Amino acid sequence: MQKYICIVCGYEYDPEAGDPDSGIEPGTPFEEIPQDWVCPVCGATKDQFEKIES
Repeated sequence: MQKYICIVCGYEYDPEAGDPDSGIEPGTPFEEIPQDWVCPVCGATKDQFEKIES
């Protein structure tokens, strides 16, 4: 699954880990995260994340 990075603070969203503290289960692709989700580190909105090219 594709990882995404916050362009504000550098936090990497790893779909295999999810974001359990925000209710995002492990295995959740970035595209399926609700639009109102924010970066757990800096609070940036979902549109401030970019796909990490592998």
